[in-house]
Amino acid sequence: MAFSFLPKQKFFILTLFFIAIFCCFSGYADDNPGQMTAQALFCFNNKLIYSGCDETYRLNPSGNINVPPEAADLFCNGPCLFETQQVLNCINNLLSNFLFYNKATIPDVRYALNAGCSNTNQRGNFNVGQYIDGFTSNAHRSTDWISHHTFVLIIWLLFFHFI
Repeated sequence: MAFSFLPKQKFFILTLFFIAIFCCFSGYADDNPGQMTAQALFCFNNKLIYSGCDETYRLNPSGNINVPPEAADLFCNGPCLFETQQVLNCINNLLSNFLFYNKATIPDVRYALNAGCSNTNQRGNFNVGQYIDGFTSNAHRSTDWISHHTFVLIIWLLFFHFI
């Protein structure tokens, strides 16, 4: 059984097809991922952001916050907490799906900062590893890219099969 479409229906389906393609590819074509990553890594060494925090307490690309529990008050009440949050904002503005070397995401590091500076039994514990989602992370993975392209391929096949 073959389907026949009126010219207006074909135009409508074709329009939907192009909208689907635009939505799927708009985020991938504009930016060079290598360049965006290099710019995000620059945030760790930006002298305008990190100016008052001792270098030993700074967040680094590995995703670690090396603050001993006895230095929590100094870290949380001094410039380090604010500057670390500014580094995270800098990275997020450039590459919101940034993954640290330890597979932590920006929200994982924020959770560790909040817990480490809280007035709970977690104060002084800046172990980002506790907050890493692992395989359930929201960071961009190649499977997201594949699923978008699979979706476009299915739409394309359906469109040309029924015309």
